[in-house]
Amino acid sequence: MAWLAAGEGYEIALVEGRVAARSATGRTAGRQLKTLPKALKDHPEVDRLRRLAEWLDRHEAACAAQVDSWMVSSLPVPTELLARVWPDEAWQNALRDVAVVGDDPDEVGFLRDATASGELKVVNLDGETVRLSPRTVTLPHPVLLPDLDDVRDFAAELGIVQRVEQIHRATWLKPAEIAATATEVRDYAGGAFPTRFSLAARATGLGYRVSGGYATCKVRDSGTGTEAAVWIGEPYYDDETTTGALSWHDEDGRAVRLTEVGPVAWSEGMRMAAALYAGRKIEEGGDA
Repeated sequence: MAWLAAGEGYEIALVEGRVAARSATGRTAGRQLKTLPKALKDHPEVDRLRRLAEWLDRHEAACAAQVDSWMVSSLPVPTELLARVWPDEAWQNALRDVAVVGDDPDEVGFLRDATASGELKVVNLDGETVRLSPRTVTLPHPVLLPDLDDVRDFAAELGIVQRVEQIHRATWLKPAEIAATATEVRDYAGGAFPTRFSLAARATGLGYRVSGGYATCKVRDSGTGTEAAVWIGEPYYDDETTTGALSWHDEDGRAVRLTEVGPVAWSEGMRMAAALYAGRKIEEGGDA
């Protein structure tokens, strides 16, 4: 962004998300300073830029969270909407190189541009840049992508780095054999934490919601809303606690049988449970 006059002899600007200053006079005019001069620390323009930087950070995080939500929920996204938000750098960072699917569910491409006319430019799995104009696109969850390993290999060849974790997102496939009445998975139960607060803090730090005694994440799978939940201990109980069972519930709060849990909901629930369990207290000499 442009440099702004601030105080006598200085100019300021946001540089890589932080307020930077440079001399505006003398032999060092135009040279960026390593630190902000004391004379500028309480300057109104510096305070304004700091608040702008904080807003930009929140905006970038919100864009990434929205794109992640579209992907996890497999919701159709209007192409016109992508075209309208694309000029915003924060939206571009979140959307660039995300895998999208248009009218042909077998045609996967990595998004490179969205024009004002509503046209998308994507690199397909043949390495060709093609133009698409579907009314909507989906950002498929990786568990739904056929030949996911091949897609990952191709992305590596292109040097693709996604701001929103998609193709390299850890996935879990539902076992073929599951008891017909089962409603819980205990693969990641029993992970010990010093306090319930530390486990809840880990859950929120990972982006999950804590409600009552559970860490939860919501997913839309095949058009149906499902919430995965892991027991983390009674609220206000702050002694040592352990991770509990993983279960899923429908939009009315009823437990869903494991045989009825969709592939995306299963994968995202297991991902949450595994991420919580990974932060457990490891006893010296115990299993890692």
